[in-house]
Amino acid sequence: SIRRRLGDRFSYLGGLPTAEVYAAAYRALGVPVYSSAVFNFIPKTAMEFYHAIAREDHDTVGKLIDDFFLPYLDIRNRKAGYAVSIVKAGATISGHSAGPVRAPLTDLLPEEYEALAALIDKQG
Repeated sequence: SIRRRLGDRFSYLGGLPTAEVYAAAYRALGVPVYSSAVFNFIPKTAMEFYHAIAREDHDTVGKLIDDFFLPYLDIRNRKAGYAVSIVKAGATISGHSAGPVRAPLTDLLPEEYEALAALIDKQG
């Protein structure tokens, strides 16, 4: 109702862990943009997804959700706090170390780190 009342004077930038999985639903509600954590380490894929959402290219959105975001979520959802840990690991994998997480959070386990590295590598 706020959006209906304020029209184009209202702007909202959606920010959720892995906001991409909610992007299509938010766009349908009138929220066309979101904050992408994965942009920090796979900017090409993040932009491809963003443009696919904007174009309503459901095939590309579905492919990226299936090929990257769902496997990414599988890793991220393994432990509380991994929404931070996985972004830092992704940055390190892409050559831009953000350092370790601070307690009480924990870094990804070695096998999770390797799974994320393989997932990122598949994105090119």
